[in-house]
Amino acid sequence: MLAREPNHFELAVFSLLWSEHCGYKHSAPLLRRLPSAGERVLQGPGENAGVIDLGEGEAVAFKVESHNHPSAVEPFQGAATGVGGILRDIVAMGARPVALLDGLRFGAPDHAFRRAVAGIGAYGNSVGVPTVGGEAVFDEAYAGNCLVNAMCVGLLPAERVTRARARGTGNLVVLYGATTGRDGIGGASVLASQELGEGSAEKRPSVQIGDPFTGKKLIEASLELVEGGLVESLQDCGAAGLASALAEMARDGAGVDVHLDRVPLREEGMEPWEIMISESQERMVAVVQPERLADVEALLDRWELHHAAIGEVTDRGELRVFFDDEAAGELPAALLTDECPRYEVDRLPAARRTVEVDPVNHESKAWIYEQYDHLVQSRTVRRPGLGAAVLRLRPSWRGLAVSLDGPPLGERDPRAAGREAVLDAARNVACAGGEPLALTDCLNFGNPEKPEIGWELAEAIEGIAEAAEALGIPVVSGNVSLYNETGGRAIPPTPVVGCVGLVPDVRAVPRGWRPGDRAWLAEGDPVELIAWLWRNASRLSLAHDVSDGGLAVALEEASRFSGHDFRADGDAPYGSVVLAGERPDWPHLRELGTVA
Repeated sequence: MLAREPNHFELAVFSLLWSEHCGYKHSAPLLRRLPSAGERVLQGPGENAGVIDLGEGEAVAFKVESHNHPSAVEPFQGAATGVGGILRDIVAMGARPVALLDGLRFGAPDHAFRRAVAGIGAYGNSVGVPTVGGEAVFDEAYAGNCLVNAMCVGLLPAERVTRARARGTGNLVVLYGATTGRDGIGGASVLASQELGEGSAEKRPSVQIGDPFTGKKLIEASLELVEGGLVESLQDCGAAGLASALAEMARDGAGVDVHLDRVPLREEGMEPWEIMISESQERMVAVVQPERLADVEALLDRWELHHAAIGEVTDRGELRVFFDDEAAGELPAALLTDECPRYEVDRLPAARRTVEVDPVNHESKAWIYEQYDHLVQSRTVRRPGLGAAVLRLRPSWRGLAVSLDGPPLGERDPRAAGREAVLDAARNVACAGGEPLALTDCLNFGNPEKPEIGWELAEAIEGIAEAAEALGIPVVSGNVSLYNETGGRAIPPTPVVGCVGLVPDVRAVPRGWRPGDRAWLAEGDPVELIAWLWRNASRLSLAHDVSDGGLAVALEEASRFSGHDFRADGDAPYGSVVLAGERPDWPHLRELGTVA
């Protein structure tokens, strides 16, 4: 493709950007199946996060990402930096992060799980963004390869969506935030795009180290830059570091010249390739007009963030890299992004049966989410504990319902897993009074080069697409996490789906059943039931879906959330909904009794 031999520096860049984690080389052709258009969509797939118009001049940016392999190797820092990375994705869109959700799947509630929970709490609590929802699942199938998925939701003015593309020949490329070191080198290739196995502990240097206090300063400084009109575009330094950030900015015909000797370092003797692919955390890249550089530098100095103008935007369509005025590499940006090799996965259908999982999953998860600050920023109207959380869109009474859900416990059929993850997330949003508007997904699978895993991936995407189309809502962002295998054993197909919904009035959100309330079980077509729920939730004291554990667990969860006991005999199908309050106008009802 280059028509010449690449040098070692260029090979290092290719090795990262052509990895599965960065290049999506096995999944990109399949992802085109997902519906991503809609009248509310301001930004769909292809940027740091999706953005949906909420009306009244407001928009919401949201995305879910994975940090599975780093969390398997070093649970605390792996989970913590997963939170930091998804926060920066939202900030790169010009949005203020207002909520975090996490999806955790481990073999057991063991030491590694507790360390991951501690990492999430340490970063989220310190940076001042509430963790309001998610799920924690324990299944022996994840014992060797845990899943840590993090979702972030942010708010911004609808007319001010910031994008990552480099604009304006002659504009400056400014790197700011923390200094650059050797931590995280190879995170996207050594960790995220390979199976785990013997020697996994030796990969700990590839796990990034987070600093939430610098992260907090980075968020505030970035938002001031955007609100002040001081930057043309923003990009997060995440997987593959500067290599990925600059290549993404230089696509679509633009180019970037970068001088790596200008990058603020925290270690001596770093080689150019190390600087280029370091995944040191809490760093952002901005495109700045030359006449605004002094104002940008003054703002970053006030926030005590390291910064340097390390390059400029060109019209060459190339990423040219210099070190001490000598060329280190010169690559057409398109080769690193849009022209990354793509592979059609071989597919071999395999029988998958639902399996029994540990009953510990049905116990209260309060001990987990009570470690998270879910009230900071004073937007949280409905706290964790029952389905979706609700955040107020101040100063109005409108709100956002947000949920993050994976497939049912023990579900091994990939299409059913994708379909049910979508319906579960949308149903939780609807039970909280939110009209489901859009989805984000994180696709966690094994090695896609194995035909049975390739089939699982394609089937799960089809399941997500079918459910999204039935609901009439788009998938606007997401992430693919493959090679989740240890010793040749793959995790089960685990598509995780986040949903955001608009609540007309947060004062009418169901708060829990009350003594004397009548309770019913509502069944029926899942799509019709979801549509009915969000339109009628304000008339109910409680709406809660029947999912893992059946009716008994659903009633126990509702009792615990409401503070009033209620028991009923019998069972109910997955996806039905427990209702309480005045009698609903729904044709498929079974009376359960009266709340004591």
